[in-house]
Amino acid sequence: MLEIGLILRALMRNKIGALLIALQIALTLAIMVNAIFMIQDRNQQMLRESGLDETNTFYLTNTIFGNDYNNKVHLQTDLHAIRNTPGIIDAIQINAIPLSGGGWSMALQHEPGDDKDTIGSAVYMVDDHALNALGVELIAGENFTAQDIQWREEGTSKWPPKTIITKAFAEQLYPDNWQLAIGKTFYISQTQPIQIIGVMKALQAPWNGWTGVERSMLVPFQMESKNSRYFIRTEPGRRDEMMPIIEKLLAESDKERIIRRVTTLEETRKRSYRQQNATNKILTTVIITLTLITGFGIVGLAIFSINRRTKQIGTRRALGATQWQVMRYFMVENFMISAIGVIIGVIGAIAINMWLVSTFSLSPISFDLILFGVISLFFVGQLAVLYPARRAAKISPATATRTV
Repeated sequence: MLEIGLILRALMRNKIGALLIALQIALTLAIMVNAIFMIQDRNQQMLRESGLDETNTFYLTNTIFGNDYNNKVHLQTDLHAIRNTPGIIDAIQINAIPLSGGGWSMALQHEPGDDKDTIGSAVYMVDDHALNALGVELIAGENFTAQDIQWREEGTSKWPPKTIITKAFAEQLYPDNWQLAIGKTFYISQTQPIQIIGVMKALQAPWNGWTGVERSMLVPFQMESKNSRYFIRTEPGRRDEMMPIIEKLLAESDKERIIRRVTTLEETRKRSYRQQNATNKILTTVIITLTLITGFGIVGLAIFSINRRTKQIGTRRALGATQWQVMRYFMVENFMISAIGVIIGVIGAIAINMWLVSTFSLSPISFDLILFGVISLFFVGQLAVLYPARRAAKISPATATRTV
């Protein structure tokens, strides 16, 4: 039978130390659970599919500095040259890059007017090659035709009459049945009608932290600009090979231009989530540091307790207590302290999570994660007290006969 009463009396004689360790365990549990929760949430964000053929796509910036320049002719010439290069699947001009951090957004509404509810979306201006060049999957409706493509002059406020949207956007427009969006006419810029002719499986917006990151729309626009982006998709496995080839092709075809920022989608994704990765590393460091501090605190308290009770331990050994019984005493004592800390820590973890949910619109923490934290802290506590307990078990019974 475990001597629970003896342990409780001993703890009461050193209640400040025991309470401090219990509070340290509580703090570690509360922070650990919520830090892991935040790490998991960021990892889920980083694992979201962009909808693009990321491993086989890249983009570049084409900047013209010559004055004698026909935007329309040069754009079509460039795209024709890129598309007909062996190893290239397709290419388009595009106004923004998914996950790049910079882009264009608009909103659609069911009825015209400035007092109607709207749903925001990222806007990608593309031509009829967009689905093939981006590598996105059309799951309903149809693609643009060449006749749908319009030229967008700088400063214009007019929008084309057709659009292709993502499934996530369609689900926002029609929560009960997203397929109802096909063929429906909505309003962009409050009053201009625009018809949804197709739905893509997925295409992320340029802003990874936006709650509507899965809502995107394609509009059939080509832009008259001296500074534009070309988005290029290669045959599988040939991206790195084709990047310098396309850069050289464009540079040599016109000396009055600069080709720069030749970048892969994988690099863009990595750069986009750089802050999240850094935060995860910081949170991981905090978890490890707090756990180590808690473990060392348990070791220190146990050794202090043993040093104060050396003669008492020797007396117990002289009365027939085995080494295992002495070890068990300190392990049970630590378990009781940990239990108090864990109870306080669970309450604290739930309270912190409720604040995170209300402040940052995160999902509630799972019971499995709390259970993991509880088991981990009990394990750390027992592991930390193991060395001091073994040290106490080796105290000689002859110690009881010594005087201080």
